[in-house]
Amino acid sequence: MLTLHVQTKRRTELVDVTADLVEALAQSGLKRGLLTAYVPHTTAGITINENADPSVRHDVETTLDKLVPADWPYTHLEGNADAHIKASLMGSSVTIPVEKGRLQLGTWQGVYFAEFDGPRQRHLWVQVSPGLEQG
Repeated sequence: MLTLHVQTKRRTELVDVTADLVEALAQSGLKRGLLTAYVPHTTAGITINENADPSVRHDVETTLDKLVPADWPYTHLEGNADAHIKASLMGSSVTIPVEKGRLQLGTWQGVYFAEFDGPRQRHLWVQVSPGLEQG
């Protein structure tokens, strides 16, 4: 397993980690199988979405902040209940097929680390698994 470090700059922020995952895959030498990226934090997540237009990233960040506001009267005492809820909505892992040594993302897709309690230094765990050969 490989650990990537992600430095976030804002409380809510989607950080494009696609290139980091491509590099991790290249280092692994895997030609066919699966790449799983897992976020070991309860106030952050990961998602796959459009990466051609940066306004999509902004729209997702803004919409999540409106849907789950930080100033709601939550009972969690640390002041980051909204971050826990957003992380649960986003999810903690993505699994991407690998074929011919390449991530099988759609034309417009990228992978985003989703920060909801930043800024922080975060970890992203990456595991590659070989696929079964068909006989």
